[in-house]
Amino acid sequence: MKIRVDMAKCETHAQCVFAAPEAFALDDDDELVYDPGPDDGLRAKIEQAALMCPVQAIFIEQG
Repeated sequence: MKIRVDMAKCETHAQCVFAAPEAFALDDDDELVYDPGPDDGLRAKIEQAALMCPVQAIFIEQG
């Protein structure tokens, strides 16, 4: 699984961080950082994170 975040759309609401902290985090500048190739075992959490994103900036791709 691969994930991509459209950083131009991301408004750093951080809902993804709450849904899947193993894959998403905020850095020291409160900017989103993420693992573009998380473990497939996190799929349910990643899908929930994508659904929770208020600006729909998270995309899940097969990989």
